Amino acid sequence: MQRSLSIAIEHYPIAGSFRISRGSKTEAAVITCKVTEGGKSGRGECVPYARYGETLDGVHEAIAAMASVISQGMDRLSLLEAMPAGAARNAVDCALWDLEARLAGCRVSRFACRTAPKPLITAYTLSFDTPEKMAEAAAAASGHELLKIKLGGDNDAERMQAVAEAAPRSRIIADANEGWTAANIGENLIAAAKNRIELIEQPLPAAADDILGELDHPVPICADESIHVADDLDRIAGRYDAVNIKLDKAGGLTSALATRDKAKNLGLKIMVGCMVGTSLAMAPAVLLAQTADFVDLDGPLLLERDRVPGLHYDGSTVFPPERQLWG
Repeated sequence: MQRSLSIAIEHYPIAGSFRISRGSKTEAAVITCKVTEGGKSGRGECVPYARYGETLDGVHEAIAAMASVISQGMDRLSLLEAMPAGAARNAVDCALWDLEARLAGCRVSRFACRTAPKPLITAYTLSFDTPEKMAEAAAAASGHELLKIKLGGDNDAERMQAVAEAAPRSRIIADANEGWTAANIGENLIAAAKNRIELIEQPLPAAADDILGELDHPVPICADESIHVADDLDRIAGRYDAVNIKLDKAGGLTSALATRDKAKNLGLKIMVGCMVGTSLAMAPAVLLAQTADFVDLDGPLLLERDRVPGLHYDGSTVFPPERQLWG
């Protein structure tokens, strides 16, 4: 039986704005992919990311180019060879997972998880801003168990101290978004340790992270832009203590599961992160994150509105997806 493909670009306003050191945005622009066979449909969502040279139009075109082979029943393993890692492949891969589960009358978790999926504690992200404004945001969000703060400026030590003092009962991780330099990383890592930061994501540009192998790590350092798929892990060995696995980077749940397993075998801690998207994008990542050390799947919490039905969040706790949403 033939399969059909449909694609849509959707826009979801962000509550306020989302700001990192590279810039800010006020909406999440996402692409949804739907694959239908025999009256049943599977869906996937991706978020094109300009940092990786992706655009809405380019990702839409890449997905549309797969219509013919999808109609002939291409499976997820063939997809790994047919498309490069990235947002476009993520949407198609997750749609195929969802469709396969619906056709088989079972849940994706049966194949993707070793045990029944459970609720997880996710980080809640605070945008990059002045130390004073980040302290205000931290105080307002101090009911969340785990805060993630965006860094990457000249006075990040002050930002870390301000947040730590404003949210004394919250655990804290930080993301420098490639914003530190060889000149300031040492002092920033010391400041992170003093302010009980548990993890620093991607402090240096991906193209200049070789010095991480020569530095002391008073706080564990996590690769984000430096690692997309499993094949990247050998290159970063000795530089990082953890890896942030995102479906949009890995090109879907299939590749992300392989990346997670290899990273664990190499002794790296696992973070499962996300772009700012809806619950449809987070749903497969919740399954990926079941054995993660750090979970950062707060995308829907940053939106003014989410799709319905969406994931269930209770404060910092995100629950596994219901079948009406995905999987």
